[in-house]
Amino acid sequence: MKLISKFLVGISLCIFITSANAEVAPDVLVKQTADEVLTIIKNDKEIQVGNKQQLYALVEAKILPNFDFDRVCRMVLGKSWRSATPEQQAIFQKEFRSLLLRTYASALGKYKDQIIEYKPLRMEVDAKNVSVKTQILQPGGQPVAVDYDLIKSENGWKVYDIVIESVSLVTNYRSQFSNEIRLNGLDSLNKKLEEKNKSAGVA
Repeated sequence: MKLISKFLVGISLCIFITSANAEVAPDVLVKQTADEVLTIIKNDKEIQVGNKQQLYALVEAKILPNFDFDRVCRMVLGKSWRSATPEQQAIFQKEFRSLLLRTYASALGKYKDQIIEYKPLRMEVDAKNVSVKTQILQPGGQPVAVDYDLIKSENGWKVYDIVIESVSLVTNYRSQFSNEIRLNGLDSLNKKLEEKNKSAGVA
């Protein structure tokens, strides 16, 4: 439970929006957009009273468009992605996106004035991959180290993994999903994700 809680704290503060300027440094992008979204959370009365659909809308608009979903899904499924049919891949992408929407919404709902401390960015001039290292400071709790892995695309920097206290979000989901796929196949995983998403009110 402690690991899950730390994942929720960390990802709740991983907020990205599309930038018209692809030259914005990734650490600057993270800070600027985190500040914007956390301000929305603090001032949105519907979110403050726990409106789940309002949280879903915030995640859909400000976070999910900035993931490299193709890369994330390939990494999460590994060899199962390569053996999947195009239809299975499309269904998994849809349901996994909804899973992340649910997870981020839950995390944002738990935001309680944590503070983000940004580490100096170490990046080569022509780097295509970069890790933005931060630390989440929690009142009355231990700091949580959170690294955001981004890749530079033609549309700017995109997130493809989050590492919280040395535990990769991609690796965590791969571990969860691989056993289900091994026992029952990818179609079974897709069906279970769909059922959980529907029960949570995510179409």
